[in-house]
Amino acid sequence: MAVAAAVVVAVGGGGTVAALGSGGGSGGGAASALPPNTTRVARQTLKDTQTEDGRLGYGPSSTATSRLRGTITWVPESGDEITRGRPLYEVDGDPVMLMYGSRPSYRPLRAGTEGADVRRFEKNLAALGYDGFTVDGAYTSATADAVREWQDVHGLAETGVVELGRVVFAPGPVRVDGLQAGAGDPTGPGQKVLTYTGTDKAVTVELETTDQRMAKKGAAVEVTLPGDETVPGKIDEVSTVVEPGSAQGEDPTTKVEVTVWLRSRKARKAAAAYALAAVDVTFTAGQRGNVLTVPVAALVALEEGGFGVEVVKDGASSYAAVTTGLFADGKVEVSGQGIAEGTVVGIPK
Repeated sequence: MAVAAAVVVAVGGGGTVAALGSGGGSGGGAASALPPNTTRVARQTLKDTQTEDGRLGYGPSSTATSRLRGTITWVPESGDEITRGRPLYEVDGDPVMLMYGSRPSYRPLRAGTEGADVRRFEKNLAALGYDGFTVDGAYTSATADAVREWQDVHGLAETGVVELGRVVFAPGPVRVDGLQAGAGDPTGPGQKVLTYTGTDKAVTVELETTDQRMAKKGAAVEVTLPGDETVPGKIDEVSTVVEPGSAQGEDPTTKVEVTVWLRSRKARKAAAAYALAAVDVTFTAGQRGNVLTVPVAALVALEEGGFGVEVVKDGASSYAAVTTGLFADGKVEVSGQGIAEGTVVGIPK
């Protein structure tokens, strides 16, 4: 095989590959001269990783919207944390209560009503210590009796009916992020009252669309906090965000927004000292364990297609075709006839 002059081909992983000509097409021809540098085939674990800037906070915010008509008489303060069964805000002196659930209310609940929303409310009522009814999705007279008891405790009219807007459902405890209304403001259906987040710490990262392969829901990441402490995290949400151009006539840009929740005991403890902070997030798009690797610079592009390496042995060298796998951190996974751990290969200029 003859070395073609001054030809290089760019390869993923930050290296370059020399291009070669071949007479036989087998990738096994002799080289014209020994390479200027050599390295050995190594066995190791390759990780395709990328580190990006992130923002430590409480994750995406949601909005609590009133369904009741009246006057806002009390709102919490920004930063307050509210748990199940506690007031989120008040309308006409009566509390609007926080309950846990993944879906919002959409109708009043009364005797004879059946459905998943009834079961969700009954489950919360039972968790708050009320009894005498069955959590089964059927709003019976026994459920209504428990509701009257619940209404009496909170100073509400004891109707046995849960009016629409009396309860706000959130996935868990909430932290008040900001206020959209204040005490004395009129309110009605569709009026925003406040925004809230969860109470767990989360990291938000914006990626370029070309790096979307890094962001897979459920994938593990490493988060480096201020002070260089590293904690584990898991990608919980991946969404596409379109940002308008900053100047008139400028095209909008598309980003991939990634939310990483810090829910492990170690992560919670380490992040507790920070309300908001800049952090580093290391993503792993791929990993190959116990594989043979060479520097990307050791690859040569064969004339007949594919890649090879220049094997150096007993003062002579020849080219061997290889199959490439994962590219990462300047290394590449290789396999092929005659390629073993410790094999000496050349690195072209």
